This record gives sequence, C-alpha cells and structure tokens, in this order.
Amino acid sequence: MKMIKNLNHKKLSKKLSYILRHHPEKFGLIIDEYGFTDINHLLNTINSEINLYKVTIEDINEMLNKSTKKRFEIIGDKIRAMYGHSKTQNIIYEKAVPPKILYHGTAKRFVTSIKEVGLLSMSRKYVHLSVNKQLAKEVGIRHDHRTPIILTVNAEEAYQNGVQFYKASDKIWLTTQVPYTYIDITNS
Repeated sequence: MKMIKNLNHKKLSKKLSYILRHHPEKFGLIIDEYGFTDINHLLNTINSEINLYKVTIEDINEMLNKSTKKRFEIIGDKIRAMYGHSKTQNIIYEKAVPPKILYHGTAKRFVTSIKEVGLLSMSRKYVHLSVNKQLAKEVGIRHDHRTPIILTVNAEEAYQNGVQFYKASDKIWLTTQVPYTYIDITNS
C-alpha cells in the first residue's frame, strides 16, 4: 500500500466536519446529546474510505494542535464537532455570559432579512458569533467574497434582555437568535 507522506489537515478537518456536523448517520455513528461519538469508531469509518493513508488519533491531535480554530474536541475516547451542526439533534452547551461585543460575518444579500427578523439559526442549530472582526470577516467571505458584511452584536445587552449565549470555544459563541435591536451592520 502506498502511503502519503503528509496528511492534509484541511482535508481531514473537512471530512470530520462533514461526518460529525452533518451526516453521522451515513457513517453509522451514534452521537450523544453532547455531540460526542467514539473516536475509534470514527477512525475505522474514515480509514475504510481512504486507501492511501490510515488516519490515526495522533493525526487528529496534530490537526487540532495546528488549527487556529477549535472545531473539534476530544475528551477521553470521545470526539465531537464544537459547532456548525445541521442535524435535528441539538448539541447541549452550557449557558454562559458573553463578552460585551461579538461579531457575525454574512453576505450582503442577507441584510434585508436580518433587518426584518434579526439573526436566526436557519438550517443550522445555532447562530455562530466570533470574538473578533477578523474571524467574522473570514466567515463572511465564504458567503460573499466580494462584499461581506460584518455585524456587530451587542451581546451584553442582548444577554441582559434574555437572549441565551453558549461558549463553543475561545473564539466562537453560539445563540439561537439575535433580534435586530442588538445588531449594527457595517461593511467589512
């Protein structure tokens, strides 16, 4: 069997995201109420599809250590995607007091809707908010590479008025909705 010298961490991250966030059932994985699944089962699943390289726990740990975004979490023999799930099951996060300001990157074409109804989770389970404008801009560019829009969210005020927030990582916060009252819209 021919072996790949360097595992592409970006491709591995995308594969893990696809499996853990969107289609665990296609791979026979059982996700618990906190979003975790058995890492050995996941590795067996990935390795049954890859012929040139066998992914190990060390590969996943290396990918996690080199990533600037905390997309996955390993605890013991379990792994989960930290956010971005599109399946019907809600992943349980602990409620937390957010920073004063958070940011959200989006496409210009969504601004009218946001002004009408605020930010909604839409096909995902949560609205993703970033702790800084740069992360929000990176997200916005994925949705609109020409004119991404950065939303400034007054998270502190929204929280004081009953909007629930959840800390997914050091850089990403989640909520199910943000009324437009707490949003300022700017070009990136």
